[in-house]
Amino acid sequence: MITPQAQALEKAQSQSQVLARREAISLAVALFVILVWGCNFSLQKYYFATLSPPGFLVARYAVMPVCALVLLCWRFGMHWPRLARRDLLGLAWVGFVGHVLHIGMVTWGIHWSTAFSSSLILACGPIFTLIILRVMGVERLQPWQVIGVAIALVGVLVFLSDKLLGGHWRATGGDLFLLLAASVFSYYTVAAKPHVEKHGAVVVMAYATLLGGLPMLAIALPSGYNAPWGALSAPGWAGLAWAIIMSAFIGWLLWAWVNAVRGVARTAPLQYLMPPVAGVVAWLFTDERFGAVKMLGAAITLAGVAVAQFAGGRPKDQPAPLD
Repeated sequence: MITPQAQALEKAQSQSQVLARREAISLAVALFVILVWGCNFSLQKYYFATLSPPGFLVARYAVMPVCALVLLCWRFGMHWPRLARRDLLGLAWVGFVGHVLHIGMVTWGIHWSTAFSSSLILACGPIFTLIILRVMGVERLQPWQVIGVAIALVGVLVFLSDKLLGGHWRATGGDLFLLLAASVFSYYTVAAKPHVEKHGAVVVMAYATLLGGLPMLAIALPSGYNAPWGALSAPGWAGLAWAIIMSAFIGWLLWAWVNAVRGVARTAPLQYLMPPVAGVVAWLFTDERFGAVKMLGAAITLAGVAVAQFAGGRPKDQPAPLD
């Protein structure tokens, strides 16, 4: 006869096994998403060169609002959450900042820069989040966070030094534009947070995509309409669908699930794997090459971002990159 104590122990062991399996699956999913996002920088560079940045934006925002509608129907059926006018206006602003400003800037920044440089510059997002929170008076920066910000800025200067000394002004301008885009995304993070807390991540993502994506489509359409769509083969169209649906939409949902399972504090460090992945992919499939100075600058930058993000305890909530 099995005693109640033995039954309780067996149940606890079973629950522990389930949790361990869920942890392992979530880690595997997180690494898969990092791989997808890391590869996406080089993939986007290809489509920017083939279709032009406006052409890629037209393709992206012809699909993304449809994905948002599918997400709402999957989650809520035909009974979508009814939001107050004030909330809709707030989500319209979040959508404008996240999609029209951030994605528009990232698209042109990556086009002007390189895949590895783009991934590294955009990894500086947590730095700007801390600065914005400090300016807004939400929190004070701890001494180690200030040191981390300083280290990251020195790293960026070292990283850009080869381009500055070599007179590569277009690539340098692209990197600086991406720095500005990273700050815009950090503002998006702060602006979206109260809406996420009130309505949930799915509602915010879907409504922001609809309210920000459709204006972005209207802006890009006049220039992107005449993109050389016939230049894409069947594999090219498949790759474009992958870059838009898997990387920008499903990847976000998977990352949100990973955060829910593992917690933000344990998941955030995995984002620092993205620049190395992007660098390896760019080295293998594009003409991008890295000297010792560039690698040193990248290491200093990532170290500074890590110090700034983790010195104050739990990392600030940082949603998945919209790009």
